[in-house]
Amino acid sequence: MDYIHTVQYYETDKMGITHHSNYIRWMEEARVDFLSQIGWEFARLESMGIVSPVLGVTCDYKYPTKFSEKVSIRVSVREFKGVKLFLDYEMKNEEGRIVCSGTTSHAFLNTEGKPIRMKQEFPELYETLCSLQQSE
Repeated sequence: MDYIHTVQYYETDKMGITHHSNYIRWMEEARVDFLSQIGWEFARLESMGIVSPVLGVTCDYKYPTKFSEKVSIRVSVREFKGVKLFLDYEMKNEEGRIVCSGTTSHAFLNTEGKPIRMKQEFPELYETLCSLQQSE
């Protein structure tokens, strides 16, 4: 499942290339879109009392992007064990060249900040995420 982002002028720096901080923002955009594509919109999760804060981010820059370029971002579930979700991101330019890769990790908490037992409390979401894990 891919998310397409068009590089905006304000996302570039004096050298005319995308500022590195924006790739992390794009991961967030792609994650929200990914959840929608699998039927678990962010608003739906929040209405169910589920929040998913970011625990960690990695970002490996491979090739610069510039204003008006389209970047395709593929999101995949690296690992899901119930409380923590690990996502991988692969970003490619229009020529298919990898421009950036990254990972994010997230927890599933209730609105009081306590971990949720996903398998017991939200089995449908649990099964969806388990079914999307990458094979090893």
